[in-house]
Amino acid sequence: MAKSETSGLHRRRFLKGVVAAGGATIAAPQTVSAQTPQPPKGPAPTPTATIQAKERERPPEVERLTTEKTGSDFMVDVCKTLNLDYIASCPGSTFRGLQESFVNYGANKRPEWLTCLHEEVSVGMAHGYAKVAGKPMAAIMHGTVGTQHAAMAIYNAYCDRVPMMLFTGNAGPLNERRPGVEWFHSVQDGAATVRDFVKWDDYPMSLQHFAESAVRGYALSCAQPPGPVFIVADSKLQEDPLEEREERKLRIPRLTVPSQAAGDPNALREAARMLVTAENPVIIADRYARSQAGMDDLVRLAELLQAPVIDNRSRMNMPNTHYLCQSERAGTLVAQADCILSLEPVDLFGQLNTVRDQLQRTDVSRVKSGVKVISISTHDLLVHSNYQDFQRYAAADINITADAQTTLPFLIEAVQREASAAGGKSANEMRSEKLRQAYQRSIERTRAEAALGWDATPITTARLYMELWALLQKEDWALVSDSDFSSRWPHRLWPLDKHYRFIGGSGGYGVGYQPVAALGAALAHRDAGGRVVVNVTGDGEFNMAPHTLWTAAHHGIPYLTIIQNNRAYHQELMHVQRMANRHDRGVRNATIGTTIDNPNIDYAKIAMGYGAVGIGPVEDPNDLADAFRKGIAAVKAGQPALIDVVTQPR
Repeated sequence: MAKSETSGLHRRRFLKGVVAAGGATIAAPQTVSAQTPQPPKGPAPTPTATIQAKERERPPEVERLTTEKTGSDFMVDVCKTLNLDYIASCPGSTFRGLQESFVNYGANKRPEWLTCLHEEVSVGMAHGYAKVAGKPMAAIMHGTVGTQHAAMAIYNAYCDRVPMMLFTGNAGPLNERRPGVEWFHSVQDGAATVRDFVKWDDYPMSLQHFAESAVRGYALSCAQPPGPVFIVADSKLQEDPLEEREERKLRIPRLTVPSQAAGDPNALREAARMLVTAENPVIIADRYARSQAGMDDLVRLAELLQAPVIDNRSRMNMPNTHYLCQSERAGTLVAQADCILSLEPVDLFGQLNTVRDQLQRTDVSRVKSGVKVISISTHDLLVHSNYQDFQRYAAADINITADAQTTLPFLIEAVQREASAAGGKSANEMRSEKLRQAYQRSIERTRAEAALGWDATPITTARLYMELWALLQKEDWALVSDSDFSSRWPHRLWPLDKHYRFIGGSGGYGVGYQPVAALGAALAHRDAGGRVVVNVTGDGEFNMAPHTLWTAAHHGIPYLTIIQNNRAYHQELMHVQRMANRHDRGVRNATIGTTIDNPNIDYAKIAMGYGAVGIGPVEDPNDLADAFRKGIAAVKAGQPALIDVVTQPR
């Protein structure tokens, strides 16, 4: 809002009285002194032709150099109504008006401006933050070039169905663009580059338009299925003066976040009947849980049915300390099932079928004939045509298009009614005993596998995780990295018993997600009470964005990064090996273009250069405990820390 007037001379009225004379600025006098000489009496002399010509000329216009308020100030007013705590950016001139307004007019509070060293970090940070905080964070990108930098991170967030508010600047009117760089960084359609993988976008043509678009965008971003929204803030709208009479006409709509849709009661009754009468029901949870309540409901349903749960780890869905969490037996359970309930499947076809990666690809069903499939998902509500994240089509016997977490309490009620009518308690008890035994055997088998190569060098990933757990178990901790490239050891060895223990993977499998999402997740955990946050990331992932450590050090975001350093892009190394075998050429040259050595990278020095604590490289497994102890101590003292551990591939 404009500052209130004081009893002194108001700045705006003062500027209206300013005139230019001979290069000097002179304020018009308010009164005439008694000593001022009076003009002589008598007729005025007739002006010459030269004087008359000068009088007819327009006086020189005064260039306006300052203003009380700009359009970007109003944009900040709008953003302050959207429950945004942070906005992250790598600086750029197309949003210079907005940045200045946020940090001065907006006092750099709610949202607070966070400095990143790459646009992919800004967006990836918002990705990780939303998965912990449960609400959007904002990021802003610099015109055409910043949007292109950020595109991979936006795609990851879209595939992962994560809400976020994305802004960019653009110099719209061509007659007002500065020659040169302002043309290169401007565009006719600011969202064209990313439109196929955002949920919604807009280019507001007025400040009122911006207000309505921003509020609409936030609400759409949060509605299931969530996703990124993208809004272009025109530079002219940002920087033009906002006069009081114009400001009085502007209105900021009230934000209302929509409630989530629950499933159709008739479909839920039929689904409950199928589940209760099944001999071998199986639940597959994918992008399901958003909260502890969602986890608790899944446990409740599984116990009612005595049905094993396969957690596909897109979210923290099922505590692995519960005997009904049997993810490691997925293949066997799916093959035996006569009824499968799939909650927010990312790939229903892939849950039911296997595609063989051979010279000629074929697909084979994983399920037996006659199996009943129930899907509860918002998957079909956000499908675009170009990017193929929607996977291959698979029909379910009952396809309930609704938010699974919102729907599950109603399904539980329907199952309770069906179970009461059908009886069948003894069958559940028999199934329960078999599942308990299978769960215990799985734990014993995992421990035996983890002990293999315990003292080997390079260090096994199992020992890395067990040495880390020996220290973490005394803390309130959160793992903010995926485990697919670590043989899933934390899911197999650690007790993941609370919703915030794990946040899932990248969504789009774009390399570089891990360090940037970990930064945002650590920020949300810091605000939630200072948990010890751990990010175990590959060296290939970390090299995409090592500068996340500078942002962490600059803004006081403590978390522990452990480099699982196998000195390669090992996934790609295995792909080249597979192709070499398929072509019968041997694997000797598979390291070309896939390894990260000669020279080896000193990640501890990199961390120290960015202002974080750096430890390593750790090559002896007996040195792990001391390194982890130092790293955790640094994090608890409020610092970001990195430990480089030279490991086996996975």
